Amino acid sequence: QVQLVESGGKLVQAGDSLRLSCAASGRTFSSWAMGWFRQAPGKEREFVAQISRSGANTDYADSVRGRFTISRDNARDTVDLQMNKLKPEDTAVYHCASTSSEHCSAHACTRGPEYDSWGQGTQVTVSS
Repeated sequence: QVQLVESGGKLVQAGDSLRLSCAASGRTFSSWAMGWFRQAPGKEREFVAQISRSGANTDYADSVRGRFTISRDNARDTVDLQMNKLKPEDTAVYHCASTSSEHCSAHACTRGPEYDSWGQGTQVTVSS
């Protein structure tokens, strides 16, 4: 069974940077595409970023492109989300997710149902 544990969330000010990390365990990490999603209070969960199995391909939501960077370390079974120039609208619970789907090995998967396993999330709060 895949287990994902996020860390790094905290209260920061607008313009600050923050790095989230997701530690995975249970199966072969390098066989999963990984994604980050977020959910703000009263809003639906939304896609943030995804990274392919090898790390060679990434995709981002328009709202974070140019500010956030997703990366992975297949030797350490971790996927990180570097967030720069944070805005109050980035406030949310951030979840990492994994998928073993063959479709997602060849395409950027940006929808929640395409992912198999989810972490509990880490809270990011950006004050203005």
